[in-house]
Amino acid sequence: MTVVKTSLRNFVAHKGRMALSAVAVLLSVAFVCGTLVFTDTVNTTFDKLFASTAADVTVSPESAGSDGQGPRTGRPETLPASAVRQVAKADGVKSAEGAVASTSVTVVNGDNKRMGSDDGAPTVAGNWTRGDLKSMEITSGHAPRGPTEVMVDADTADKHGLSLGDELRTIAVTGDISARISGIASFKVTNPGATVVYFDTATSQRKLLGKPDVYTHIAVTAEQGVSDKRLKQHVAGALGGADGPYKLQTAKETADSGREEIGSMLDVMKYAMLGFAGIAFLVGIFLIVNTFSMLVAQRTREIGLMRAIGSSRRQINRSVLVEALLLGTFGSILGVGAGVGLAVGLMQLMGAVGLELSTEDLTVAWTTPAVGLALGIVVTVVAAYIPARRAGKVSPMAALRDAGTPADGRAGWIRAGLGLALSGAGGTLLYLTTRADKASEGSLFLGGGVVLTLIGFIVVGPLLAGVVVRAISAVVLRMFGPVGRMAERNALRNPRRTGATGAALMIGLALVACLSVVGSSMVASATEELDKSVGADFIIQSGPSGPIVPGAEKALRAAPDIEHVTSYKMIEVELTSPDGKTETEELAAADPTYAEDLRRETVAGELGAAYGKNAMSVGDDYANRHGIRVGDTMTVAFKGGETAKLRIAAITSDETNVDKGAMYTNVTTAAQYLPADRVPPNLIMFAKAVDGKEDAAYAGLKDALAAYPQFTVQNQTDFKQDLKDEVGQLLNIVYGLLALAIIVAVLGVVNTLALSVVERTREIGLMRAIGLSRRQLRRMIRLESVVIALFGALLGLGLGMGWGTSAQKLLALEGLGVLEIPWTTIVAVFVASAFVGLLAALVPAFRAGRMNVLDAIATE
Repeated sequence: MTVVKTSLRNFVAHKGRMALSAVAVLLSVAFVCGTLVFTDTVNTTFDKLFASTAADVTVSPESAGSDGQGPRTGRPETLPASAVRQVAKADGVKSAEGAVASTSVTVVNGDNKRMGSDDGAPTVAGNWTRGDLKSMEITSGHAPRGPTEVMVDADTADKHGLSLGDELRTIAVTGDISARISGIASFKVTNPGATVVYFDTATSQRKLLGKPDVYTHIAVTAEQGVSDKRLKQHVAGALGGADGPYKLQTAKETADSGREEIGSMLDVMKYAMLGFAGIAFLVGIFLIVNTFSMLVAQRTREIGLMRAIGSSRRQINRSVLVEALLLGTFGSILGVGAGVGLAVGLMQLMGAVGLELSTEDLTVAWTTPAVGLALGIVVTVVAAYIPARRAGKVSPMAALRDAGTPADGRAGWIRAGLGLALSGAGGTLLYLTTRADKASEGSLFLGGGVVLTLIGFIVVGPLLAGVVVRAISAVVLRMFGPVGRMAERNALRNPRRTGATGAALMIGLALVACLSVVGSSMVASATEELDKSVGADFIIQSGPSGPIVPGAEKALRAAPDIEHVTSYKMIEVELTSPDGKTETEELAAADPTYAEDLRRETVAGELGAAYGKNAMSVGDDYANRHGIRVGDTMTVAFKGGETAKLRIAAITSDETNVDKGAMYTNVTTAAQYLPADRVPPNLIMFAKAVDGKEDAAYAGLKDALAAYPQFTVQNQTDFKQDLKDEVGQLLNIVYGLLALAIIVAVLGVVNTLALSVVERTREIGLMRAIGLSRRQLRRMIRLESVVIALFGALLGLGLGMGWGTSAQKLLALEGLGVLEIPWTTIVAVFVASAFVGLLAALVPAFRAGRMNVLDAIATE
């Protein structure tokens, strides 16, 4: 009980010094809890949606993908109306209703403005059925009654200012549907952001599916007392057994399937954010270790008195750990609350990109605060263990005779040797990464090298501080005369403390530098590859709602000042090579002009010959695996079509990043073996302008696609800039997440300086007494902060560039062979670190300047 009282008294007495450490714990716990609350809320939202929309049993074509669509056809797979009648006769069936749903659509208003999300949530078009009343209710107007009427969901209507009578155009592979809004329906549960439009059944079948009397799925409702599992068995029997051409799912199976699909997308985000939270925890450990080390050092005389009057080492150790327990508990409790706020902020942020989430579905499972509290408390106590153990080792007589914890020179040399050994081992692994022949092998070397060099630099930090700080000081501090020299000596006074403070900043900046090198190298490599390989003037890309529809293709081919337009389709096939092995692959079917639009090197044959009748090409990796040579014959089974014998006319080099591993054939060859409704639309298209009319052709293509806003026309400059922007946006997100770790590191600098000022109170008073001005004192502390920040930045940026350079060598094995160091970013981060140091020193320097000279001198 005495230990607890003493710890509580010390905690309250040093509450100001504990505050910044508590903030570090708070931020880290908040990130973990915010991530868990956010993902649980998303799961709750979709669980409610799936529960309200899933039928007791859903019947769909076996060949349909998870979204119900066909293989790159841009249209859903269908089942005949006769299947609905068969299902309706099965035992236990109360009702069976044929439904139509397509996600490969784009909805635009009268101004050709898209009504759907650019990314994230889908746009869904289908027929209005009785089953939709489970999840929707008509709040205005009425359901569509003919081909000129459409109903839209209320969220889309509110977002885009739509009202009854407004005209909407729905663009699909099978054609456009122009109709006026006859009704508006509201979701009974949260709509995660989908745009939904409804037509009458006949219009949906004819316009979305391309033929009457077909559906995409059947919604089956069970009679009273019939379980979904039993209903599924009855329906399967009515359709000819479980081995028929249909996929049957109960409501639970449908919901589980949807949850699994959503979960796989969320997992990437969830684990990435938890990874950054882990980095923040790691950085926070340095802050906590420094805080308790300095507090123990400042209380050495007090600890000696306690030992002299009978306190044991265990009691002293336990006293410090109880303080850490109080700190961890306080910071973690606040962190759990902040995490809920962070989750709400993430929900608002996701709303901006199309994923709408309601705070009504906010889910805080009991495990979330439990995990947050456990992590925060355990990390804090573990971080405080070394200072607590050091406090317990203080002997009473040594403590009463001299302030400060005992230094262990032998331990310092062991630490330095261990750090150098770990750094050397990590450097060796990074070197082996650059010499690896396979990416899988090199990634293991890279991971090991990153971990070992990071740990090594942390361990050897005190040794590096003595060298690096002197070097930085010679450049930065010498111009400030005696004040600069005092700042340098202060930074070097306790190398262990300086090393730990700098290491906290080093971790975040090392990751920033590594990712900057990797991102810049990817962009530079892709740009070089485009310059070398792409001969087309323009690239027309499909949008998130599916492939390029025939209407858009027709408009493109009619554009003026165009020499040629090239089709590019992806077709799923089963290839049987001459060695008898059969594999499912994708065959790129293109016009012969594609050989001009994309310059591919061949190791055998001519690529142009692959676009001849009944001919194709393969990549050299595939050819080497199967012993294929030019002139060999491949058996190609087109999915949904016939089987063909195609001659190998060319083997392309896979030493590329554009279309690596692609197999080519002519679009006319593919069309010869596929029914017309199984020939997929273009996934991408290319265009070449008439010489000298590139600008006019560019404008003409954009005008041609004005009615199809889901597709983009880019020249090579646009394409490169788009690639750069995409990588830049990804890096900015990562930098934003790393900012959490950097903020915690800055708090560590602030805390170190604040405690250092308290530790040197008497010294500061003496310096002021012999003539040091307030201004000079503040400058000295600011310069000390700057040199510590630059020390951490120099180590971090150097380490990160080493990681990034090694990682780029792995990318080179995948065709991204250009190494580019973003010196502008590196220099900017280094300079910004100096300003971070200045910012961190503002409060400690201000407090030091306000000290009363006589009171400071009188301090023991």
